[in-house]
Amino acid sequence: MSAEISGESTAAPLAAASLAEAPLAADAPRIAIVGGGLAGLATAVALAGRGFRIDLFESRSRLGGRATSFTDPESGELVDHCQHVSMGCCTNLADFCRRTGISDQFSRQRVLHFFSPEGRRDDLSASRWLPAPLHLLPGLLRLSYLSLGERLSIVRAMMRLIRLPSDDAIPPPNGATIGHWLHQQRQSPRAIERFWSVVLTSALGESVERASLAHARKVFVDGFLASRTAYEVEVPNIPLGELYGRRLEDWLTRHGVTLHLGEAIEKVDADAHRAAGLLLRNGTRVWADAIVLAAPWQRVAALIPPDAAAALPWLSGLARIGGSPITGIHLWFDRQLFPLPNAALVGMLSQWVFSRGTNAREDSANCEHYYQVVISASRQIAGRDRAEVVEEICSELKRIWPAARAARLVRWRLVTEQAAVFSVQPGIEGLRPGQKTSIDRLFVAGDWTRTGWPATMEGAVRSGYLAAEALLRSRGQSERILVADLSRGFLARLILGKPIES
Repeated sequence: MSAEISGESTAAPLAAASLAEAPLAADAPRIAIVGGGLAGLATAVALAGRGFRIDLFESRSRLGGRATSFTDPESGELVDHCQHVSMGCCTNLADFCRRTGISDQFSRQRVLHFFSPEGRRDDLSASRWLPAPLHLLPGLLRLSYLSLGERLSIVRAMMRLIRLPSDDAIPPPNGATIGHWLHQQRQSPRAIERFWSVVLTSALGESVERASLAHARKVFVDGFLASRTAYEVEVPNIPLGELYGRRLEDWLTRHGVTLHLGEAIEKVDADAHRAAGLLLRNGTRVWADAIVLAAPWQRVAALIPPDAAAALPWLSGLARIGGSPITGIHLWFDRQLFPLPNAALVGMLSQWVFSRGTNAREDSANCEHYYQVVISASRQIAGRDRAEVVEEICSELKRIWPAARAARLVRWRLVTEQAAVFSVQPGIEGLRPGQKTSIDRLFVAGDWTRTGWPATMEGAVRSGYLAAEALLRSRGQSERILVADLSRGFLARLILGKPIES
């Protein structure tokens, strides 16, 4: 890269068009995006083809942020750090995938499989006859690992939950955690462990003892009740490093986005009034007409110089946002354990297990069947011996599936990201800034910004789209990029109300 990139311009942006159809003007405004995770990628995708020169800077050598892979030293294949899944309610992530041509790389699961510690299996899917929000009620009432009284109590509590306010400013005592609220509703410990925790810990990346009541309500309303397809799970067919890395690199390059991989940012060049560019760690100064800072919340404050930080009071609040760990346990067995693509494990250390296919070694007769177990909010295994954790997980799998009892564990790997997601504790919304800052030409993106969603891929994409909208508005272009939530039928609108615009 050259020692300096000049991009100062006062020219009005061109109308949105295909780059192939409308070559960039010599004085096209230059946009610098800091961060190659889904938030930065979504910003770049939303702005591509709109007459901007876009530079995306990522300190790592690959794109994807937390949604990425590593190379397995044994097989040489890409292995995801942790399994990422989407849901039918994730409309903006779906739009992002359609725009970039990767939507065909997901498999949709319309039946969710739940296994109790006793090995009892229950399948949850939408009723063919009932509209939302009643479509999952028959499946819920058939959960055999809960008593009939517990199932009816869960339904009553869920009806009370959806009647609560939808924002994070719920006054005490409802402003406490979802766990506190569930105890108030006299939910039994077994109902909390075998239903509420199963759904919420995976969806929020946080335990029910810590998670915000408002975010728990959002999971059930938007993820399960608002639409018949909202609960459906979508799982990538290929490693995340391929999906959000190589394929996105190709798409962005074809659409005129210049990628600067391995280029770390030292500081944003800004004062209390205006951002002018970036200072790279190698000493290079980059000028830009606008900057979108899409770095993790833990790093943002260090990238803002003191003069500019004084104009951003929300920066101090970022230090109060906690992280929540997620652990991925990678297991390679000498045979297939079960024929399902994935399963939720109820009341166990393991939360979800995904079948990730078969790897043939040099000897074609020697195949490895690869599974990944995911534990969200995995503080309970901190400090434990890793081999002991893996042994407990294998014991759970053997207890559920007879085929696993004869299987031999060939090898394993345990990966924990200590701050995989931000913790959605009560009051978190007061710490999340909007995408437009008070400093001219400086915008922020990331799932930690104000999106109305918890720490998810959907939230990250929404933040990128909202940052792009704010940037366009600052240049006199008002355009809606954010995609609406799934539409609600008459009964869902009557019971749940209309969706809230982000």
